[in-house]
Order: sequence, then structure tokens, then C-alpha cells
Amino acid sequence: MFEQLEKLENRYQELEQLLASGEVISNREQYSKYAKELSSIKAAVCLYREYKKVSGEIAELKVVLFEKQEKDFIELATKESKELSQRKAQLEENLKEVLKGEDKDLCRDVIVEIRPGTGGLEAGLFAADLYRMYAKYAAKKGWTLEPMSANATELGGFKEIIFSVKGKDAYKRIKFESGVHRVQRVPTTEAQGRIHTSTATVAVLVEPEEQDLAIESKDLRIDTYRSSGPGGQHMQKTDSAVRITHMPSGIVVTCQDERSQGKNKVRAMRILGARLLDKKKEEESRKLSQARKSQIGTGDRSEKIRTYNFPDRRITDHRINFTLHRLEAVLEGDLDELSDALIRAAEEKQQ
Repeated sequence: MFEQLEKLENRYQELEQLLASGEVISNREQYSKYAKELSSIKAAVCLYREYKKVSGEIAELKVVLFEKQEKDFIELATKESKELSQRKAQLEENLKEVLKGEDKDLCRDVIVEIRPGTGGLEAGLFAADLYRMYAKYAAKKGWTLEPMSANATELGGFKEIIFSVKGKDAYKRIKFESGVHRVQRVPTTEAQGRIHTSTATVAVLVEPEEQDLAIESKDLRIDTYRSSGPGGQHMQKTDSAVRITHMPSGIVVTCQDERSQGKNKVRAMRILGARLLDKKKEEESRKLSQARKSQIGTGDRSEKIRTYNFPDRRITDHRINFTLHRLEAVLEGDLDELSDALIRAAEEKQQ
């Protein structure tokens, strides 16, 4: 534990120096990134510094007690030493709690992928509803949402929609959205008014930083082709669409939304990086299967996590058996009550 705390303190000092440098101050994006990291480790570092201060005072008292012989002084120093020892023990417990609850990804940006599951065209419409819900939630929280790749259906749904979310607590509040979302309603395509059940899958991926993983160019095959975008004056006359294949893992990413091949390549690489980091985390989690049992859900893409029931205006999260009768408000982006319940449940399981 203390080796980890020493590393955190060293990183804290390094970040303070970086944030004071002219080069970083002039780079808004880098300054924001370092400031966010500094804020995320500040509580642990402050506690550790207090712990070291108290430990030093205890050591000094022991030396004084060894050298001094006056009875009154010895009684006073002994009492103070006992109080400091109790304070030290409490600080150590606090440090264990901080480190146990620390999620180094909490301040990270995320990439969200939504795909329809069972239910045909209705599932594609539900995927579009989920995207709209997250977009409205991001707007309410003041986050930045950036569409990265979209494949629309003829009815206005999505075969796939990928977007990034940046902002304070974005990952903390969105990370529990991974899994299968189920909707029960009468589809617009249903002539007889029967209730159908459809699903869509949501994947929440951490957007990687440079130190998270290295992608070798020799492991990539990059293909370009003509985008299948709208015609008319916007008809693509160049090979702007990009397909990137990561050969060791077999992961394939395509991007064609931008008219610039360079922009499509940048977006595709960001998505590829997030998927590779997610794959790496899944492999690490399998090795720590016991720890996964204490989490809210497994994070498995195949796990049914939530049901949106339109006839009853009900939304139920099955992982924590939590139900709200505010379906319309949630779909309009009012997700805080739901995410607060999930965060509380996760914190309780860690205690």
C-alpha cells in the first residue's frame, strides 16, 4: 500500500510542476488533462502526507521519552503519543478505504457504442432512443458529446451509433450503462397494437491515453474506400471512408461520417484504441473473477441490465432491483436518480 502511495505522491509533485510550466499552461487540452488527474489523486496524497507527519511526530516523541526523565513530562508525552498513535491508525484505515475505492478511470472520457439486438427495425429505433437519451443527459450535465460513427436505418433508427463523452464525472455516471437494454412497447410498425419486446446493447469504453497501450503500425491494415453517404452535391468523389483492421486481435473499425479521410482515420483509431483497452481490461478481469462478483453486474455485454416498460411507464434496473415510474423523464435525459442508485449500490458492496 505504501509503495502505491509513494508513487501517487511522486506523480502529484510531477503534475504540480507540469501545471506550472509555460508549455502546459499554453496548451488548454493538456492543462485540463493534468489538472483532472491531479484532482483525482489529491485526497489520497493529502491523507498520506498527514499520515507521514503524524508518524514523524510519534518517532520524535519516542526519542524525547528516551532522553527525558522528568515524571510530569513523561506523563504528558506518553498521553500525546497515545493520541497520535490512535490518529495514525485512523489515517491508515482512511488510506485503505481511499485506495480500495479508487477507480483510476473515474475521471476519464468515454466512448459509447450502441447496437440493436433482437427485434428487427424496432430494435434499431430503440437504439436511436437510447442515443437521444444519453445526448440529452450529456447536455444536462454540461458534458461534450461527439458523434463518431453512425449507420442509420431507413426508419430513422440505427444499426450502430458510436459517440464520445467528455466532462466531469462522465465515466463515473455512464459506466454502469454497459449491457443489454430491453424495451417493451407497441412499435410504430405494429398494426394490431401488440406489445413487442426488443433489445439494444450498450458498450461503455474508456478512451485510452498514451500510457495505456501502444498500438504498433505494423499490426494495422488500413483500407480506404468511397463513402456510401448522401448523393447530390455531397456525393463522395474520393476514397474518404477508412477501415482499420488490428491484425493480432482481429478487431475491425470503419469510419465514413467525415468527408476528410484524415478525420475518419483519427476517429477510427480512437475507437480502435478504446476497444483494445476494453479487451485488455476484460482479460485482466477474468483473472480477478472473485473481485468481479462484488461489482454491480459483470459488465458482460450479454447481461440484461434494464427494462423500459412503456405500458406501465416503468423503468427497472435488474442489477439492483431498482424501479422508477418516470420512464418519459428518464428518456428525456433525467438519469441522475438512476445513476445515483447504481453508484450507492456499488459503494455499499465495496464496504
